[in-house]
This record gives sequence, structure tokens and C-alpha cells, in this order.
Amino acid sequence: MSSNVAVLPNQKNYVLTMLALLGLGIVAPFFGNQFISGPIVNATLFIAVSLLGVRSAIFIGMFPSIIALSTGILAPVMVPMIPFIIFGNTLLVLAFDAGRKNIVLGSVTAAVLKFGFLFVTSNIVASLVVNQQVANKVLLIMSWPQLVTALAGAALAFGFLRAKKSFDANIRGNS
Repeated sequence: MSSNVAVLPNQKNYVLTMLALLGLGIVAPFFGNQFISGPIVNATLFIAVSLLGVRSAIFIGMFPSIIALSTGILAPVMVPMIPFIIFGNTLLVLAFDAGRKNIVLGSVTAAVLKFGFLFVTSNIVASLVVNQQVANKVLLIMSWPQLVTALAGAALAFGFLRAKKSFDANIRGNS
């Protein structure tokens, strides 16, 4: 029985952290600005990998685009990109996890891979769109802003994780 009691706080922390990060990922699209919501979503993914693991981070990464579409925040023209955005989030999570021994290199690599994937796939999807003005809008959203928001998310996550580590060390030191 005592072994179950010892695990409970860890399970409780996992559930609370999962709910907080999932909530943040769901709320982020409501900011409406790609340069605010994007870094929040990406930071959430980096933090989720670090605190919860790959599977939980991938799960969290599925929701922001779906929520943005279902609430009307995401323009209908972006619908064909949603599976690619979700896969881009998955790619970011997997690449970051693979490169976590060097957090800076892992973050940059993950951001560049996500950007590259979304840039290439958006060019393919945009070539199928008849309206050139709409295609250009999709291309702009899926180009350099993806790299900027992923790198900004990495910086936010790094700052948060450093602060958390310091906070946790202070709590352990004071108990």
C-alpha cells in the first residue's frame, strides 16, 4: 500500500501539469495573433516534452489548430493545412526530444524542421488552391512566421523551465 501512496503525488503532478498545458494549448489560439499564439503553443509543446514526455506533448499538439478551426479563429482556407500543422507539431516534439541533450541545439533543430515541413507542405497545398490571393495568404502564414514563433516558443519554454528548476531547488532547500 505504501508504494501506491508514494506514486500518487507524482500522478497528481502529472495530471495537473497535463491539464495546465492542455488548457494553455487550447486557449492560445484565442489570442488571435499568430505572433502571440504561436510562441505560446510552441512553448507549451517544448515544456510538455520536458515535463510530461513525448506522447503527452503530441497529444497536446493536436488541439490548438482544431480549436482554432472549430471556434472560427482559423480561416476556412486553412482547413487543408490542419493535418500538416498537427504533424508539424509532432515533428517539433520528436525532434526536440531527440536533441534534448543540448537544449539549444535541440530547440533550434526542432524549430527549423517544423518550419521546413510546413513551408514545403504549404507550397504544395497552395499550388492546389485556385484563388492566388488565398494561396499567397496561406504561404505567408506558413513561411517565416513559423520559424519565428517556434524559436520564440523555445525561448519562452527555456525561460520557464529554468525558473521552474530554480523554484523547485528553493522549495527543496527550504523544506
